[in-house]
Amino acid sequence: MYTIQPCSFILEPHKEQETNRKNGCEKMSTITTVNGKRVKTSWWLRLIRHFSSKYQLYLMLLPAVVLLICFYYVPMYGLQLAFRKYTPQMGLTGGDFVGAKYIKKFIQSYQFWTLIKNTLSISITSLLLCFPFPIILALVINQIRRPDAKQFVQTVAYIPHFISTVAMVGMVKIMLSPSTGLWGYLYAFFDAKAPNVLATPSSFKWLYACIQLWQHTGWNSIIYVAALSSVDVQLYDAAKVDGANRLQQMWNIELPSILPTIIILLILNVGHLLGASFEMIYLLQNDANIAASEVISTYVYKIGIKASNQISYSTAIGLFNNVVNFVILIVINAISNKVTQTSLF
Repeated sequence: MYTIQPCSFILEPHKEQETNRKNGCEKMSTITTVNGKRVKTSWWLRLIRHFSSKYQLYLMLLPAVVLLICFYYVPMYGLQLAFRKYTPQMGLTGGDFVGAKYIKKFIQSYQFWTLIKNTLSISITSLLLCFPFPIILALVINQIRRPDAKQFVQTVAYIPHFISTVAMVGMVKIMLSPSTGLWGYLYAFFDAKAPNVLATPSSFKWLYACIQLWQHTGWNSIIYVAALSSVDVQLYDAAKVDGANRLQQMWNIELPSILPTIIILLILNVGHLLGASFEMIYLLQNDANIAASEVISTYVYKIGIKASNQISYSTAIGLFNNVVNFVILIVINAISNKVTQTSLF
């Protein structure tokens, strides 16, 4: 004899399905009753029922899933080129299998440590300089009380993100020209000779980080502004009663409230340490600063497409780069989960 719970429903005549409530959500049981006998429901039937009850949600997800499969997972078929000696005549699968030959070749090459050093140097500098500023900007925007002023500041901060990388680099090259740019005129005003920043290897990582800061600070602050909008207003009222000023409210209420968001985004950023922006670095690169600006992504482009046409070798380097990024992501995520109890999974 079974008691029908409030969340139970009739599937067919003479059929009842048991349901349990766990943490406020309905969890369907795999046991049904047919003519008074307990029968286990097959997994495919439960799957059909689940999809039929939530088909609107899956229809909304369908375009994103198709895009992900077509442009991310299907091209992964080409990763086998890293383990084959590719020639256009033999096609994608016709080359001789060579194992990890090209990965070993890259690790043993004289460019390996230079590329790793340049990539890490540029990425770490950009991370240290660019990561805190969106948080600060979001905290400042949240303190603006007038809606029109708040919208104006947000609009001005977001605009650089929509400037193309090519246009952005072109503007930077014009402004930093030692002879005709704003940089040169500023030094000439003080009767000094302007240094050529674009041709100085030691300045390249700082130049790259500053451009990233200018272009993406406003856009990256959106998620923090959204997180701050969910802070309980009663916390501010209690802080005001206790005599806390705005700086104390930011430090004791707002910053702890968005700390999980900060940690998640930090993990994601650290997971791209070897993924420095190819477009901007390649456009800023020249013969004078190439000692500091040659990174893994630009090297792969040059040997794989531009000059040498070594498809298998460049694929192996790209695979090595992605595997290292994935390992870093997993390690940082595990450390964060152990230390702060916040992680991606």
